[in-house]
Amino acid sequence: MKQICVFLVIILLTSCEYFNVKKTSSEAILNEELQTFNWNEVDKYPTFSLCDSLSNKQEKKQCFTSILTGHIFKYLQDEIIVVTQDVNDTIDLKLQISDTGGITLLETKIDSLTIQEIPNIDVLLANSLNTLPKIFPGIKRGQQVTTEFILPIIISAR
Repeated sequence: MKQICVFLVIILLTSCEYFNVKKTSSEAILNEELQTFNWNEVDKYPTFSLCDSLSNKQEKKQCFTSILTGHIFKYLQDEIIVVTQDVNDTIDLKLQISDTGGITLLETKIDSLTIQEIPNIDVLLANSLNTLPKIFPGIKRGQQVTTEFILPIIISAR
């Protein structure tokens, strides 16, 4: 009987380790979650109200960029631009859509010939963004976020 009691005590002492619960800190959980995020993608791209009827993420992105480029083209067509030689250039606009829906032109990459022929092209591009319809910001995990992207614009003047 004494041997059985000693055996049970030994089993109880060694099995206590199995009942310990390992605690995970909230910082460890946060760090693990942050590493699973793809910070270069949003769940929903910025959009205009005209794009709301589309359901596919890629279609909404295409709708947003086509409305944006169409608006810029219309604005530039309404301006009187005189050039002395043909201009065919692709201008890269680095844009930022804030979490409140505001748009900011961060940077433009313009060829020197285009700047020579149309010296105020950067001002025209910035002004074209001021008359855009309301933009709804991008969404990441249910939160409105600031997004940045590069929009290529093809300029052709004769």
